[in-house]
Amino acid sequence: QVQLVESGGGLVQAGDSLRLSCAASGRTFTAYGTGWFRQAPGKQRDFVAAVSYTGRTTRYQDSVKGRFTISRDNAIQTVYLQMNNLEPEDTAVYYCAAAYGRMPGTTQNDYNYWGQGTQVTVSS
Repeated sequence: QVQLVESGGGLVQAGDSLRLSCAASGRTFTAYGTGWFRQAPGKQRDFVAAVSYTGRTTRYQDSVKGRFTISRDNAIQTVYLQMNNLEPEDTAVYYCAAAYGRMPGTTQNDYNYWGQGTQVTVSS
């Protein structure tokens, strides 16, 4: 089992920045790639970004490229999502997820464990 707890969400204005954190506990964290997804009201949960278990490889949804950065610190078992130049369209509940293996994919089925989510609201 891997437990994931997100934090760092909040209410911000368009153009602001936020950094989300995801603290992991349980099984060996370095065996898991990790990702962030988001779900806006009335919409499906969408892939945002993923990082390999080493932290060296990343991938992003096209709409966040150049604005969001995913990273991880294996020493403290934490994954981050730095979000810059936020837009109202980024408003959603953001979920951290872990996938056994080197580099997780972009679909929910690729992931084994999920956090409870943290709300991000961007006002215009």
